[in-house]
Amino acid sequence: MANRVKGIFSGSPGPGVAGRDAPPAPAALAAKVRTLAPSMTRSMQRVAEAVAGDPAGCAALTVTGLAELTGTSEATVVRTARLLGYPGYRDLRLALAGLAAQQQSGRAPSVTADIAVDDPIADVVAKLAYDEQQTLADTAAGLDTVQLGAAVAALAAARRIDVYGIGASGLVAQDLVQKLLRIGLIAHAPGDPHLAVTNAVQLRAKDVAIAITHSGSTGDVIEPLRVAFEHGATTVAVTGRPDGPVTQYADHVLTTSTARESELRPAAMSSRTSQLLVVDCLFVGVAQRTYETAAPALSASYEALAHRHHPRGGRKR
Repeated sequence: MANRVKGIFSGSPGPGVAGRDAPPAPAALAAKVRTLAPSMTRSMQRVAEAVAGDPAGCAALTVTGLAELTGTSEATVVRTARLLGYPGYRDLRLALAGLAAQQQSGRAPSVTADIAVDDPIADVVAKLAYDEQQTLADTAAGLDTVQLGAAVAALAAARRIDVYGIGASGLVAQDLVQKLLRIGLIAHAPGDPHLAVTNAVQLRAKDVAIAITHSGSTGDVIEPLRVAFEHGATTVAVTGRPDGPVTQYADHVLTTSTARESELRPAAMSSRTSQLLVVDCLFVGVAQRTYETAAPALSASYEALAHRHHPRGGRKR
C-alpha cells in the first residue's frame, strides 16, 4: 500500500511560493479569480473581486489603499495575492497594470451571459456562445501544463486506466474512456459508485485513476480515487476546486474554469465544457506519445465502424 502524504494543492507547490511557481500572466488573472473565489473567505473574495473588476484602479493603490477600499486588512490583501499565484502584492500590482493595458488596447466590451426568460433565441445563442468561449479561455489560461504533461506521461505508460465521474462529470469520464479505447489503451469508466470502488481495489503502481468532479467534493468520486491512491496507482483530479477534498488523493491536479451559474444555466453545463477541454488535452497528449501504436489502433476502429455509417443497401447519411 502506498504511503503518500498530500498537501492541499496536491502534486504541485502551493500557489504563490516564490521561486517555485511563475506568477500567472496578466491575462490569466481574471480566470484565476473566477476559479478560486468560491473557495476564498468572504474578505479575500472582496479583494479578488476588486482587482478583477477594476485592475487599473487597483494597480494604482498601495497594499494599505486596497485594504481600505475593500474593508479588509493588509494581511488579507497579501494572502489573496499569494492565493492567486503571486509572491507578493507588488507582483500582483504589476499584473494588474498589464491587464489594464490590455483592456485599454481597443478590445471589444464584454458581453453578459445572463439569460432572461424572455430573451429572443438569437440572444440566447449569442450569450451561450460567448459564455462557452470564456469558459474555454479561462480553463486554458489556468491549466498547469507541467501537471498536464505529467498526467499524460502516466496515462501513456499505464497498464490500466480508471476514470470516475458522476452525473454530468460521468458523461465526461465516458468520453475520455471512449477516446482512450480507440487508441488501444485499456480504460474503464464505472458508472456505479460501488463498482468504481471495487475496480479501484485492483489498481497498482503501473495504473492510473482519474477523478472528474467540478465541486471537488463528490463523495462517490473521491472514495474510489482514495482507494486507488492507497493501492499505489498514479492519481489525477480534474476539478474546478483546486483546494477541494479530492486533491488530497491526487498526484496531479488539473483545474477547470468555474463559470458563473445562473437560473437557466446550471453549473453542470459550463463545467462540462471546461472538463471536455481538459479531456481532449489529455487524449491528444497521450496519442502524441503513443503515436506508433495509437495511429494504427485509431485507423482500425474507424474501419470497424465504417459500415455502420454507410450500411449496405441503405442511403448514405
